[in-house]
Amino acid sequence: MPWLRPFLIALTFLTRLPAPAPTPVDEHESGASLVAYPLVGAVIGAILVLLALLTTSLPNLLQACLIVAAWVIITGALHIDGLADSADAWIGGLGSRTQTLAIMKDPACGPAAVTAIVMVVAIKIAAVMAIIEAAALLLLLLAPIVARAGLVVLLMTTPYVRSGGIGESLSLYAPPLQALGSAALITFIIALFNGWAGIVGVIAGSLMLALAQHSMVRRIGGTTGDTAGASVELTETAALAAAATLVASSW
Repeated sequence: MPWLRPFLIALTFLTRLPAPAPTPVDEHESGASLVAYPLVGAVIGAILVLLALLTTSLPNLLQACLIVAAWVIITGALHIDGLADSADAWIGGLGSRTQTLAIMKDPACGPAAVTAIVMVVAIKIAAVMAIIEAAALLLLLLAPIVARAGLVVLLMTTPYVRSGGIGESLSLYAPPLQALGSAALITFIIALFNGWAGIVGVIAGSLMLALAQHSMVRRIGGTTGDTAGASVELTETAALAAAATLVASSW
């Protein structure tokens, strides 16, 4: 199964799910794994849907909190870490490319980082709660897929500004047509399954990705691992909140 190894590479990189880690992995295989990123999003979303089904007896707020907590645990807080570093860098960098890149390498977590994390987690909890109340659990599949499809688009269309980073291998060695085609196809399918809420979620996520990409290019001339992680969190949050808003207003 030629697709299995790229999928396992993507799964072990993007999540902390127990899976056989393929070794050794060269730069070309890392790039090829980008094709499987939206599939990893589907796996994350499927776990969230299953968790929602298993916790239906709980109060809605508690259920939503558990789902978002599981979401963070599944990814090992990989993208939240990128969001935190980027938030500190954007505020503390004061418009300077050099200073922004330097702050992103600092492991300390400042007030901007804490604020960004709290805001994103709070919005996700509120959105998940609205989705639970509307009994639209398939929407929990949407945001993880849209965000990882967006990550593919970001890495394929944005210069990577740190030489030697993992993102550089991904952007240099990924097969462009297959990667972008996979992102577009899987996003289309999940949007179709979720109707207007899915379409609105995809549009909101896409707009957020475009804004994030524009800010990255303007500030540092491209993307880094941290800003790529931040884009996942921001795109997920935008897609989830927009879709939840639509289903809540129709409920």
